Amino acid sequence: MIKLYTSVEYCMPCSPRIYFLIYFASMKKRISTLVLLVLVFHQFLFANDSTKVVLKTFSPEPQHAMVYQLAGQILNSYHYQKLAIDDRLSENLLNEYLKNLDPSKVYFLKQDIENFSVFKHELDEDIMQGKVDRLFHIYNLYQNRVQERIQFTKELLQTTFEFTANDSFLTDREIANWPENFQAYDMLWKNKIKLELLQIKTGGKELKVCITDLNKRYDNLLKQMSKMKSEDVFSYFTNTLAEIADPHTNYFSPRMAEDFNTSMSLSLEGIGATLQTENEYTKIRDVVKGGPADRSKLVHANDKIVAVGQGKDGEMVNILDWRIDDVVSLIRGKKGTIVRLEIIQADASNNKTKIIEITRDKIVLEDQSAKGSIKEVTKNGKAVKVGVISLPTFYLDFAGMQKGDPNYKSTTRDVKKLLKQLTQDSGATSIIIDLRNNGGGSLQEAVELTGLFIKNGPVVQVREAMGNINAESDKDDKIFWDGPMAVLVNRFSASASEIFAAAIQDYKRGLILGEKTYGKGTVQNMLDLNQFLMVDGKKLGQMKITIAKFYRISGGSTQHKGVVPDIEFPSIFASKEYGEEASEYALPYDEIKPATFTVYNGNAVALTRLKLNHEYRMKGNAEYRYLNEDIESFNAAKNKKYTTLNELAYKAQSDIEDQKKKARDEERKKIKDQTKVEPNLILDEGVQILLETY
Repeated sequence: MIKLYTSVEYCMPCSPRIYFLIYFASMKKRISTLVLLVLVFHQFLFANDSTKVVLKTFSPEPQHAMVYQLAGQILNSYHYQKLAIDDRLSENLLNEYLKNLDPSKVYFLKQDIENFSVFKHELDEDIMQGKVDRLFHIYNLYQNRVQERIQFTKELLQTTFEFTANDSFLTDREIANWPENFQAYDMLWKNKIKLELLQIKTGGKELKVCITDLNKRYDNLLKQMSKMKSEDVFSYFTNTLAEIADPHTNYFSPRMAEDFNTSMSLSLEGIGATLQTENEYTKIRDVVKGGPADRSKLVHANDKIVAVGQGKDGEMVNILDWRIDDVVSLIRGKKGTIVRLEIIQADASNNKTKIIEITRDKIVLEDQSAKGSIKEVTKNGKAVKVGVISLPTFYLDFAGMQKGDPNYKSTTRDVKKLLKQLTQDSGATSIIIDLRNNGGGSLQEAVELTGLFIKNGPVVQVREAMGNINAESDKDDKIFWDGPMAVLVNRFSASASEIFAAAIQDYKRGLILGEKTYGKGTVQNMLDLNQFLMVDGKKLGQMKITIAKFYRISGGSTQHKGVVPDIEFPSIFASKEYGEEASEYALPYDEIKPATFTVYNGNAVALTRLKLNHEYRMKGNAEYRYLNEDIESFNAAKNKKYTTLNELAYKAQSDIEDQKKKARDEERKKIKDQTKVEPNLILDEGVQILLETY
């Protein structure tokens, strides 16, 4: 994934060992862990009269053989689990490369796949010998197939379309097969284009306008395809090799390495959202708290972006099948300028779109700082104050600290100030640390923040590739807050967030509430390939590889399994779709020897009572009912195999969903008008649960 303000989650060194806590989501259905390049061809001549496209055939550059061989050696020698270069890897590499090129199985023919199968036990030898010709050959055929299908589409759009037959399209492309022959190939694309037209038409446009829009979509796709270079092809299949090691291991081409390093700046201008690629769509992974997208309240996690326009009246450019780095460039812009996004909301039926406006702004460290607030509630007839500290990331101004700046920013320093303000100044008698959507950051800060709530002791264990285990500990005997506390987490709490939450849970220092966390318990480091190899003075890029794993002080890894809350809420983001479990190549959960530590007062009987009371409250909670309804609808849509191509049936389904959404919005508004409070299910219930603990 890529952030519009930075490509990483605050890559912060920590003493005495340097651990880079870089968090990249890896999702089922081949969602990219860094940049999923939607591969395209490099040069073309394409006229509106559907004349033949002339393509450039890609071939490796002189350095590619050596860099590919070096990448294999690094994965075999330096990666945490030392990737075996054998026939099994060869077969996995071929399968994943084909899946990444054609995830929807709409470009390759079955015969193509059968022809490629002769390579399945030869690609491991190619890695060891630095041979890349076979993978370039596969790509070249792929681009020819893309060209054929776009040519077919341009011609098809000149014919007549009817939407009255009871036809359907297999939208669950994971269970689809590659077309058996050209007859099946053409029928697949006829239905695919018909569905795309129907999706646009349902938005209220005339068919003629829909056809024009779809022509523009493929013209824009071709325009993006023209930017493809040989280095991009090489980067794509080398990244496929890297991700077989694990989803957080990546190859950075020289261009991407430069972008990556530039994006370490925390003051880039954009909208403050994390993007990922899923099949042909660019998807909102999450929004940055305090950023322009968050402040707009118009865009949310899981929304899909289908077009981008500049200013209030700039042309909307369709971005389906675009490279994600090009999408980022289109959305990013100067502070104060407007970008318009055509989005499909996560809960929208039948891919109906709407256009929103967001004013770009700078995303700076201050926007990511901890924020404090007071929730005032009634307990036993008396007003009680609960302090809430929202923590978007674990940040540390490492440069400022090294320079001796007395006012350098850090998570722990800021939380200390907030704890004093909330408890001593405002009178809060309990504290909630909100880590929802916190993707990680500085390990040092995760350890020091834990130290504010415990006397001393280990916080996390780190197992290196050679088997050495080291504990990162709080050595300060002072406890800054010893009162009641809870930690809120969700599916997108990851890395350093999981370290903090796991330590609080293991010490039984506070309650963990919310959703099961992401499960990112690995450590990455960056390697400059020019340190290993020089080729005519060229920049060769970098590799990010996994070098260690995190373990709880109780012995279990945070990897894969994540942190399971003491009181768990249902989540619309299923573990098999979102999180470490979504990748078949994620490192597994395992355990090591527990560290020595002293548990605080834990009461299993009290926890049982808290769960029963929580379940009772949820039975009458409207927001909880909405959540379960959303999960049911989301799962129904996800499990839907086919989409109708009959316009009346398609529109009827869309209208039903629209009516449900409208009724929900009206009911929610009525409740809000009565209570005068914006509902926040997990936080509101977290406050009630915390109050019952004392």
